[in-house]
Amino acid sequence: MHRRRFIASLGSAIALPCVAAAQQKPMPLIGYLNPTSEGLARGLAAFRQGLSEAGFVEGQNVAIEYRWAHGEYDRLSSLAADLVARRVTVIFSASVTSTFVAKAATSTIPIIFTVGVDPVAFGLVASLNRPGGNLTGVAALLGELWPKRLELLHELVPKAGTIGVLVNPANRNADSNTRNLQAAALALGVRLEVFPATTDRDINATFATIRQRRAEALLIGDDPFFQSRSSQLPALAADHRVPAIYFAPEFVASGGLISYGPSFTAMNRIAGEYTARILKGEKPADLPVQQSTTFELVVNMKTATALGLTVPPSILARADEVIE
Repeated sequence: MHRRRFIASLGSAIALPCVAAAQQKPMPLIGYLNPTSEGLARGLAAFRQGLSEAGFVEGQNVAIEYRWAHGEYDRLSSLAADLVARRVTVIFSASVTSTFVAKAATSTIPIIFTVGVDPVAFGLVASLNRPGGNLTGVAALLGELWPKRLELLHELVPKAGTIGVLVNPANRNADSNTRNLQAAALALGVRLEVFPATTDRDINATFATIRQRRAEALLIGDDPFFQSRSSQLPALAADHRVPAIYFAPEFVASGGLISYGPSFTAMNRIAGEYTARILKGEKPADLPVQQSTTFELVVNMKTATALGLTVPPSILARADEVIE
C-alpha cells in the first residue's frame, strides 16, 4: 500500500512540471519584413538593441521570423502573406515599399515601420501624432535630402556640368525625388542624367555608358535594391573612376567616396522600442510616428585621393566620420 502511494505521488510530481509548461503562454512572435538581405546587419543589430532595452531578448522571451526579399520587390507580397499566416504578434517593416505590402496583407496585426517618406502624405497613417489604424513607426524624409546630396557632390566636383542619378523606378517615391532634384540642379547650374536600374544588368550598363552620356559624377538614390549592393556599387565607381555620393555609411566603408543620410541605426533602435511597446500591450494607433533627427556625413579620404579630388575643408568640418 505504501509503495503504491509512493508511486502515485511520484507520478504526480513528474506531471506537475509538464502541466505548468503546458500552461505557459507561448513566446510572442515578431515578423521581420525587409526588402534587402540579412547581410545588412547594422539595422538588425539596432532593432534588437531597441527590443532588449525594453526587456525583450530574441530566443529568451521573444522569437523573430525573418523574411528577406534580397532587393526583389515582387517577392514582398508572398513574404508578408506568410508572416500573416504564421499569426505573428507584430510585423516590423524596413521600407516604404514593404510597409505598403504589409498594410495590404493585414488590417489587424500591428505594423511598425521605418520609412523614408512622409507617411501621412503617402496614406500610411492618418496623422503623425495620432496614426490611427494598425501602423506607426519612424520616418525620415529622404526626398528632402537628395538636393543636399547634390550640393555636396557639386562641392566635391565643382567642374561637373552633368551629374548622373541612379534611381530604381520600382520605388514608389522615385519620381517625386527626381523632380525635387531637378529644381536643385537648376539652382546649381548643372544638368541631370537619370539612369534607371532595377537589375544588376542595369547597374552595369549605367557605369558602362555614364561617360558616353557626359555625366562626370553620380548620385545614388535611396533604395533597398541599391542598399543590398553596398559593396558592388563602390567597386564599380572605383573601376570607372566615377565620384559618387551614397545615402548610407556602409557604401563608404566599402570604398565609396561620400555618404549623407539619416542614421538608420537610430531609426531601427526606435523601431525596436516601439515593437516592444506593442508586445507589452500598447496599440499602434496611440503611438505617434517619430521623425528621424540624426543625420550622418561620412567621407573616405583614400577614395578621394584615388580619384584625384580635394575634399573642401567645409565638408571635412561637417563630417561625422572621416575614413583615412
